Amino acid sequence: AGLGAPAKRSGRPPLPALWFPGRRAGRGWPRHRRGAGQEVGARRPGAVLGLLRGSATRRAGDSGPRGTRRGTRASAETMAEEEGPTVELRQRKKLKSSENKESVKEEKVSDTPSPERAPKHVLFQRFAKIFIGCLAAVTSGMMYALYLSAYHERKFWFSNRQELEREITFQGDSAIYYSYYKDMLKAPSFERGVYELTHNNKTVSLKTINAVQQMSLYPELIASVLYQATGSNEIIEPVYFYIGIVFGLQGIYVTALFVTSWLMSGTWLAGMLTVAWFIINRVDTTRIEYSIPLRENWALPYFACQIAALTGYLKSNLNTYGERFCYLLMSASTYTFMMMWEYSHYLLFLQAISLFLLDSFSLEQSDKVHEVYKIYIFSLFLGYLLQFENSALLVSPLLSLVVALMLAKCLQLNVKKGTFIAKIMKVINFYLVCTLTVTLNIIMKMFVPHKENGHMLKFLEVKFGLNMTKNFTMNWLLCQESLQAPSQDFFLRLTQSSLLPFYILVLIICFLSMMQVIFRRIGGKSLKETITLEDGRIGGRPEIIYHVIHTILLGSLAMVIEGLKYLWTPYVCMLAAFGVCSPELWMTLFKWLRLRTVHPVLLALILSMAVPTIIGLSLWKEFFPRLMTELMELQEFYDPDTVELMTWIKRQAPVAAVFAGSPQLMGAIKLCTGWMVTSLPLYNDDDLLKRNENIYQIYSKRSAEDIYKILTSYKANYLIVEDAICNEVGTTRGCRVKDLLDIANGHVVCEEGDKLTYSKYGRFCHEVKINYSPYVNYFTRVYWNRSYFVYKINTVISFQS
Repeated sequence: AGLGAPAKRSGRPPLPALWFPGRRAGRGWPRHRRGAGQEVGARRPGAVLGLLRGSATRRAGDSGPRGTRRGTRASAETMAEEEGPTVELRQRKKLKSSENKESVKEEKVSDTPSPERAPKHVLFQRFAKIFIGCLAAVTSGMMYALYLSAYHERKFWFSNRQELEREITFQGDSAIYYSYYKDMLKAPSFERGVYELTHNNKTVSLKTINAVQQMSLYPELIASVLYQATGSNEIIEPVYFYIGIVFGLQGIYVTALFVTSWLMSGTWLAGMLTVAWFIINRVDTTRIEYSIPLRENWALPYFACQIAALTGYLKSNLNTYGERFCYLLMSASTYTFMMMWEYSHYLLFLQAISLFLLDSFSLEQSDKVHEVYKIYIFSLFLGYLLQFENSALLVSPLLSLVVALMLAKCLQLNVKKGTFIAKIMKVINFYLVCTLTVTLNIIMKMFVPHKENGHMLKFLEVKFGLNMTKNFTMNWLLCQESLQAPSQDFFLRLTQSSLLPFYILVLIICFLSMMQVIFRRIGGKSLKETITLEDGRIGGRPEIIYHVIHTILLGSLAMVIEGLKYLWTPYVCMLAAFGVCSPELWMTLFKWLRLRTVHPVLLALILSMAVPTIIGLSLWKEFFPRLMTELMELQEFYDPDTVELMTWIKRQAPVAAVFAGSPQLMGAIKLCTGWMVTSLPLYNDDDLLKRNENIYQIYSKRSAEDIYKILTSYKANYLIVEDAICNEVGTTRGCRVKDLLDIANGHVVCEEGDKLTYSKYGRFCHEVKINYSPYVNYFTRVYWNRSYFVYKINTVISFQS
């Protein structure tokens, strides 16, 4: 029967010879040895077949050879009965099929693990955590928006002012943006209003501009549509509706930062700390207090939403539905951000660099990163079409970088990861992307006609000392406080609120952990795909790598130009709050310190709750009374001279009159009166920059005839001289407008070796006030007060002695 020769008796029964060929690969020994070997062979087809043959032989009879076979079979059977296994085999052979099925089922269950359903109390805890976190995020955003509204009301006493006094609070370029919002509301229809803005010849004399494209007026278009479509004209005044939308977007801004820190740390306590730091340092996190309609105030909330969606999208443990939601939110917010701000593609370019470096360091995120690149291309293409074929998007470095990355991916060879050739290919790929980006950008600028902010490149050259210039516009931009390096007060304010020390601590730990992970991957060491708290490897998470790279890039720019701190400081708040509330960060630090006296996981959990609580209490004690004092203190914006000037223009000046003066004042005149002006406070158009420089010559040492020729070339009818500029006394002498004009005109020696061009004329703004010839021949004073002097430009020159 194939059972083999009887084995020597021992302490356990012998195993049949057919047990070995019938054993399945991968089945363990203990499974076939339970029950003292009684089940051995019960699931073996060879042993069962041998038993069936033996039973058939016994039923055949005892004659001849069969008897011999029967005797042999009987002896074998007797031996098997003594040993034990054979009897059990005959009795359990009918259970073979069912046990096989159960065995296969057990194998399948063990091979394909199914997620166990969490207990009800665990699900309730998760739901409560998410519900409380979402409620805290929404509440924080709403409270911040209400705080801004209340602070704005107290600062300007807004509700108790007339419409003219309210509009004067919009200064500089903010006045221009709001003036077009008013024009849209006055238009007979939305289509007519859009046409008048895209073919605008009522703002700047002798110039027709596409205001929607040149000034990114999409926020004003949307606000005007919402105001009329919702019937708000019967409920609320236009100015309140406009600033209310901006304040609401700031609430969304704060909520997005809350969610980002929550996603990174796993606790909504980090979101609360982010909001607290953001509000306390609002002087350095936002310019909403000074210029409400600025493009960045409209655009940055969408960028914050895009950052939050990207953070969730890069997480390794995200499910399919969450990944799709993050992808859709990221797509919508990226495109909206690009439409709201003309400089948005530069900020997305920095983000693309961060993702490229993330792709180089974290190999398993390549597919997700390239999906983000597709979003960039789609947004650029759609933005190009809807922004009246804006050529600036085609020659942007973002498009060149993304196209280079796509081409480099197509040229990559399928090399096994971790090999020496793969590492060489990474270096070649990095060099290839950089080379292709520069080459594509040069080619695009050669074939695509554009005016891509050439003055910005000249400014950067002068800023970094690569070039010297006496140009008035360049030197005036360099003297602007927002374009200079950050002052010590900026770092002192961040330190007093404890933000900067914790940010530096978190950044150092995350950066060192990230470098540790990168070097391990370069060395070919295998790392766990799922990072746990006990691993102490916070730098291995892709979303952390991205944020570390991004904040370093933004911080580097903020250290050069102070105006860019409004892009960097909000994410300083977010990253610092995430770090102190993350047990993984503390666990990473303890791993390096090799802490053994106390259980490191327990201590990390305690510190992630205790440290932010202590910080929050100290901030509450020190800064909350200040915030309440600001809300209780009633201030007043008092500028009667400007109000009188605007009133006189509306009552006395002809409707077709054109005014000339400083760009900041021209923006206010356009908003408050609607009269045409010669220049605007915008710095993205070369023609407007040249106009501003020419009009500013009224504060230089030029003759009356020269000034008259300049003004009449722009068809100006009235000239406004500001006493504050003419008699400016600044702390930085070389940055006064009259000093910059003297340098540009060569009337002063700027450096050794410069030639001095002596001017026989006095400063025009002083001389014209004296009312003597030849100034009275060209200009006639028609209005003045303590701050402004208005002169009518004579069309017929009468020479007086």
